[in-house]
Amino acid sequence: MIWKVAVLTASDKGSRGEREDTSAQVIRELVEEELGGEIVDYRIVPDEQDEIMAALIEMADYYEADLLLTTGGTGLAERDVTPEATMGVIDRLVPGMAEAMRLHQFQKNKRAAMTSRGICGIRGKTLIVNLPGSPKGVHENLAAIMDDLPYALRMITGLEREQSV
Repeated sequence: MIWKVAVLTASDKGSRGEREDTSAQVIRELVEEELGGEIVDYRIVPDEQDEIMAALIEMADYYEADLLLTTGGTGLAERDVTPEATMGVIDRLVPGMAEAMRLHQFQKNKRAAMTSRGICGIRGKTLIVNLPGSPKGVHENLAAIMDDLPYALRMITGLEREQSV
């Protein structure tokens, strides 16, 4: 199964072209090499809750991404609003994945883990995962859940039930 993956970067500087989006490059490499996924949409938006929400909705509903990975906007700064935007569009939380990412990161970078507010949730048949904005944080967090993503995606899309019948 080739999973359809969308990537959304929330970054004021990135959206203005003032910063290269290296975190999304890390996501692309991990998705293609380790998950066997295909990037069906990629975009950068400023750290504006309404713009993040609109992009999440379009990527999940129009592009029908199986997995939507966000990067950026998960910290404690005033403009870090990706978790709030995600909460505004999901139907259900998947707290175990967010907890697993923080636990994994805690062992490597306690401060980063304790100040990460990223969440994971489901919109329709799309799993949305908030990742940090740094390439290192993206790699550490995705590494924590990568092996379990195919199972979660099969469950969400209904493929797991079809295979067990």
